[in-house]
Amino acid sequence: MSDITVSAATEAIYTSIANNNEDIDLHIAALKAAMAREGVTEATFETSKLAQPNRQGRKLMQSYFKKKGVAVSFT
Repeated sequence: MSDITVSAATEAIYTSIANNNEDIDLHIAALKAAMAREGVTEATFETSKLAQPNRQGRKLMQSYFKKKGVAVSFT
């Protein structure tokens, strides 16, 4: 997983969310590493692909990712 891109890591997170957060922590770690490699400071997610696309779901996701060291925004 060391050569994964930010977009591939983001897609893996969407898949993980669809599968009841299976291996989400591994995917977040891969995303964080890819962001560092590519110089990206914030991960952007599409609200429509989230399991809970309302404000509460977005804030919960933002909070969890922040604890893991990843800044999140939504489109």
